[in-house]
Amino acid sequence: MTSKVDVTVLADLLRRAAKAEIMPRFRRLDRSDVRAKTEATDLVTVADEQAERMMKAEIARLWPNALFVGEESVAADPALLGRLKDAELAIVVDPVDGTANFASGIPAFGVMASVVFMGETVAGIIYDPMGDDWVMAEKGSGAWLRRPDGEAQRLSVAAPVTLDQMVGMASTGYLPKDKQSQILANLSKVRFLASYRCAAHEYRTLAAGHVHYLMYYKLMPWDHLAGTLICQEAGAYAARLDGSPYLPHHLDGGLLIAPDKASWELLRGEVFTV
Repeated sequence: MTSKVDVTVLADLLRRAAKAEIMPRFRRLDRSDVRAKTEATDLVTVADEQAERMMKAEIARLWPNALFVGEESVAADPALLGRLKDAELAIVVDPVDGTANFASGIPAFGVMASVVFMGETVAGIIYDPMGDDWVMAEKGSGAWLRRPDGEAQRLSVAAPVTLDQMVGMASTGYLPKDKQSQILANLSKVRFLASYRCAAHEYRTLAAGHVHYLMYYKLMPWDHLAGTLICQEAGAYAARLDGSPYLPHHLDGGLLIAPDKASWELLRGEVFTV
């Protein structure tokens, strides 16, 4: 790869961090191990912090020229996020995606990393600590489910269906207030709406062909870079709600992903009318 990051090494690091710092704390957190950041639903735990600390140190050793952008590092130094746009090489990490689930003892959380090279996402990894497997993609090489024993299965999105048969996930909490009620009403046009409160598992579900759409409005890079690339490599069509490409430095404008462009346009026109 032109970025010179070995994704198998990066994937193994995510797994090691989960086994060392995340899983030993699952359903064993004290109250003092959990705190709110920007609001009551935006949580951080000692597992997030320790896992990111471990990954940051290892990434600095393995790829010393890479800009490290982690969710908790940005929480401590917001200016770090602005450096992503101009970095030649960056590794973006979400140490525990689905922290609210993790803190509640719900086994739906993941560890994510993406590689950004010259302003473009070129690799994405989502590790599931409960299932002990990864979904991952390198640009141009397809999306794959991989297991520690070496087994690999190529992923493919679902076949397109009519609007009234679409099943998917949408995160509506960050939509503009003047649009939120209309979009929620529009969602009655689809067959089913869900939210796992964990982008890692939502992206895995779409890439594996089990749902037909994902929609997000707030676009933090650690939440969406890896999953968007994985879904695209599995055959999906992804774009911001205005139809423009989603790039690593984008933080707003919404994101919609569907099995193909026709499905995307149908969802954009009939449901997600921001």
